[in-house]
Amino acid sequence: MVTTPSLLLTIDTSTDYAGLALARGEEVVAELLWRTGQGHSVELMPNLLYILGMARVEMRWLGGIVVARGPGSFNGLRAGMSVAKGLALSLGIPLVGVSTLEAEALPFAETGLPICPLHNAGRGEVAAALFQSANGCWSRLREEHITTLEVLCSELKRETLFCGELSPVLIEQIESKMGKGAVVAGAAAR
Repeated sequence: MVTTPSLLLTIDTSTDYAGLALARGEEVVAELLWRTGQGHSVELMPNLLYILGMARVEMRWLGGIVVARGPGSFNGLRAGMSVAKGLALSLGIPLVGVSTLEAEALPFAETGLPICPLHNAGRGEVAAALFQSANGCWSRLREEHITTLEVLCSELKRETLFCGELSPVLIEQIESKMGKGAVVAGAAAR
């Protein structure tokens, strides 16, 4: 007997952009990304119902939930985690939290470069981590931390790929401090 993989719901409300996706195994059944600013708590549930309807999926068919656990917006994370936990408890399905920074870095694993995902943490600081894939082995070179861009760039001694929530101003500052050592992911990939 062949079994069909469970339907997985992913929720990311850690930044100004919120995202929902439904996946079955390697297949993305439906996804939705929107700029929400500070509207996570108002927009998340209507958009969840929309994506379920778009995919013709009933909530009871979910087999698990993955939620971004930050770093990120306190209110956004609270909205996403509350919905995820409420659904997981009511449906009796597994819930897994994943690092927002690691999720943003992983698509660039094949570059072989150290990968530094960034988020603006406010007050002139950034949330950052450092990852790399070598010989098919994914590793965290530096834990998630809050720092200034100046300190971060001074610690990076070789060519590094930057991704995440990068504004044009932040990109300019990275390139100014790192020169040719900065590889910035294209806007569509960030």
